[in-house]
Amino acid sequence: MPFGEKSDPSRPDQPAIDFDTIYLKAVKPAIEDAGMVPVRPDQEETTGTIQKPIFEQLLLCNYAIADLTIPNPNVFYALGVRHASRPNATLPIFANHAALLFDVALLRALPYQVQPNNTFGPNESSALRTELRKRLEQLHELTRSGDAENSSVFQLVTACRQGNLPRDVALRKIQETDTSLYELLDRYSGHDKTDVFREVVSYASKRKQELAAARRLKKAEAIVALNSIRENMRPFEAADAGAIIDLYLSYRAMSLWDEMISLYEDMPEVLKRTVLVREQLAFALNRRAPREPKRMEYRERAVSILKEIIAQNGPSAETGGLLGRIYKDRWQEALSAGQKAEAHSHLKQAIDAYVAGFQADFRDAYPGINASTLLDIEGSPTSLALKDRIIPVVRFAVDQRIKQGHPDYWDYATLLEAEVLANNETGATEALGESLSRVRESWEPETTAKNLNYIYAARSERGVETLWLKGIIDRLGKASSEPRK
Repeated sequence: MPFGEKSDPSRPDQPAIDFDTIYLKAVKPAIEDAGMVPVRPDQEETTGTIQKPIFEQLLLCNYAIADLTIPNPNVFYALGVRHASRPNATLPIFANHAALLFDVALLRALPYQVQPNNTFGPNESSALRTELRKRLEQLHELTRSGDAENSSVFQLVTACRQGNLPRDVALRKIQETDTSLYELLDRYSGHDKTDVFREVVSYASKRKQELAAARRLKKAEAIVALNSIRENMRPFEAADAGAIIDLYLSYRAMSLWDEMISLYEDMPEVLKRTVLVREQLAFALNRRAPREPKRMEYRERAVSILKEIIAQNGPSAETGGLLGRIYKDRWQEALSAGQKAEAHSHLKQAIDAYVAGFQADFRDAYPGINASTLLDIEGSPTSLALKDRIIPVVRFAVDQRIKQGHPDYWDYATLLEAEVLANNETGATEALGESLSRVRESWEPETTAKNLNYIYAARSERGVETLWLKGIIDRLGKASSEPRK
């Protein structure tokens, strides 16, 4: 809204309107009456330029009010930023004698009274306070029900999505373009997106430190700490969106699947509809499934979520990778149960999902290497021919990540698996050494050994001699049992 006293173009002969009085006597108390926290950028203590905190508030707050009584350029600029970047409730208000400009005339706005001489007395303030509280409560309910995407601009913007980007490129692009939280959650769906999140999303440093400290605790203590933070964040409609997502990912980091699922149910609807949140819900449901007697219900819900995302946004490396993992788990379970027909069906579904994910973005090696491994295991001439076409692309994608600096265990483990699939013993041995020097957790080499074991078993069954591969598997097994420093 305008700050201080501003002239009213529609009443040039009358005194200026005191917008601070309107804020203090009606807008601010109405927000508080609705159980919300009023924030006006000019009243925030900050260093540096005022634009940064204004933009952060416009992008991250759950609700916004815009006073359009006069054609104030700052107000209209802020409203444009809000509509282009935030798919949630924005409520325009205006003095009812004012004629709204054409571009905003069709917005659903709340009129309020001022006296003919532009004064704002007790009757006017009481009426606006009461009506504004009602509208805010209605917006709250709309947000909870998922029907608050009132920005047609946002619908256009989100229709033009970015492809999946390597982690460092995504970070640079996000920082250079001031990408908002909701753009990150919806647009950047690469395999590293959850890692990128904490590096670019700004929210209360105290809360961020609390969550980081909780993740460093042992699991039993971490559960208590994270749940305590969760209770302190209620009600979630008023909580910082960045903090909610970081809590969600903190539960994931500690393998707390039940807590992830229940937190999703508590989230504001606008967060529940974002791609990252739904992808991670599917991930949690699938990881939860093996411990649940009704595992198929969890798995089917996870599959349904991912297919819905693909239908809405098209295939991506992340959704393809997650969907492929679900079918891969089903294949392994059916294989262990001796259900050969079911196992083969799930294997084919996993291959299709991983291939679709890799085709969506060849820069993300994760679905590519999984597709190649399962194609080799499936072993038909068609599958092996497709594997041979994919492997060079996977190698190139991994090489690019390594050249960007700071490669981790999984970069070289992926290269190791690719060299095994290409029957390159020398290359596989070199990648093994690089992988083992970067092991952080014992489950990392254990996971790689498990994948290579499946390749070894399938090749042995086909009569392919790969004794050298057994030596690599044994070395990975030994590394998984060694204590970590």
